[in-house]
Amino acid sequence: MISIRGAITVEENTEESILEGTRIMLEEIISANDLKDEEIVDIYFTATKDLTKVYPAVAARQIGLTDCSLICVQEMYVEGSLTMCIRALVHALKPCCQKDAKHVYLKKAKILRPDISS
Repeated sequence: MISIRGAITVEENTEESILEGTRIMLEEIISANDLKDEEIVDIYFTATKDLTKVYPAVAARQIGLTDCSLICVQEMYVEGSLTMCIRALVHALKPCCQKDAKHVYLKKAKILRPDISS
């Protein structure tokens, strides 16, 4: 099993913006790691406290991820931290090593992992 991280920021606290950002992040994680739906075991989503209009997991279901477990929680608030951010932790059954996981950090979330963001 591998663990894959991802994060994206959105422009506004609307259902449309949150779902679109989550879809973009998930599609990039799936593509970069050549994941098949049946390989995804579960996805943990966190969202900063300023995102309140919809659960990010809704986007996963909308793109067809119906057999994996999903959970959404609020990201711990730290003063001065990145706002309007959705993060994901994807666990997948892949015949590869953890070092082969391709983590995805998009938009302003690139600052979270500058060592791996291009």
